[in-house]
Amino acid sequence: MIDQCRIGPALLGDPHDLAGGPPVTAMLVQNTNPASVAPDQTKVKQGLAREDLFLCVHEQFMTETAKFADIVLPATMFLEHDDIYQGGGHQHIMWGPKLVEPPGECRSNHDVICDLARLVGAEHRGFSMSPRDIVDETLRASRRPGLDTLEQHHWIDVQQRFEDAHFLNGFGHSDGKYRFKPDWSAVKWKQGSASLGPVGSLPSLPDHWTGIEEATAEYPFRLATSPARGFLNSTFNETPSSRKREGRPTVFIHPEDMAALGLADGARVRLGSARGTVTIHAKAFAGLRRGVLIAESVWPNDAFEDGCGINTLTGADQPAPCGGSAFHDNRVWIRPA
Repeated sequence: MIDQCRIGPALLGDPHDLAGGPPVTAMLVQNTNPASVAPDQTKVKQGLAREDLFLCVHEQFMTETAKFADIVLPATMFLEHDDIYQGGGHQHIMWGPKLVEPPGECRSNHDVICDLARLVGAEHRGFSMSPRDIVDETLRASRRPGLDTLEQHHWIDVQQRFEDAHFLNGFGHSDGKYRFKPDWSAVKWKQGSASLGPVGSLPSLPDHWTGIEEATAEYPFRLATSPARGFLNSTFNETPSSRKREGRPTVFIHPEDMAALGLADGARVRLGSARGTVTIHAKAFAGLRRGVLIAESVWPNDAFEDGCGINTLTGADQPAPCGGSAFHDNRVWIRPA
């Protein structure tokens, strides 16, 4: 665990003093590990290693992103601060109370942000509120019971009524009708932005859309970087039990594709895209379509012999209509290592 770091005014003085030269760009990273989980990893690493970037990472563990940092601040874990949670896959709001004091000088996200605001003179009433105050106001502004009720019952069921959840009263349009032919030019996430993917080329009716990385003669396979069962993005990929379960970075290949490539099960192979190459071990799996590869992820970069994680191959191009990244849409070649 990271310990013995503190925020001080020296971090927020004249930017010339930080680098001993021209002004620098400062970045604070909390709750994410872009050096491992972000697409087009080579460019991400180059960006994090810039000489004109002052990087502060607030973390519980020395992640791959934290290793790029100029300063690492120790962060609390979920039992060491008050928080509110919305679970994926069910309709409940849950209360996560602080149960133990954090060790050393570990600080919560809220504490760090409020201290930074104070030091730079930023003003907002949220900076003077406790996490409990913010949770209570958020709940009430969302027309939910307040924190007192949440704390008493531990969770709030926010499941919609059966009629609404099953659209028995219609859909979210003025006429209540479902749209098989959407007006992509009017969707709310496109308004005022041209960076959320090629909306203009989306088909007007449900159909296959070729706005993907189609296989080519140069890149004859399509790769999906699907989640591993023992990891959650890069969370738990340092945990011995999770690493033992997953074994090592592998790419699943249909046995007939392996035979055509002259590969044996367990062979070292190289995968390549227009963005870079990765060395990994092949594993035969008949549950795939031919021409499709699956690399369960996200393993740490240093688990790969050349230090290049699987997201070296994934693209940062934003798909339509919602943006984001198409982690499971990559054309690659595969060769014996």
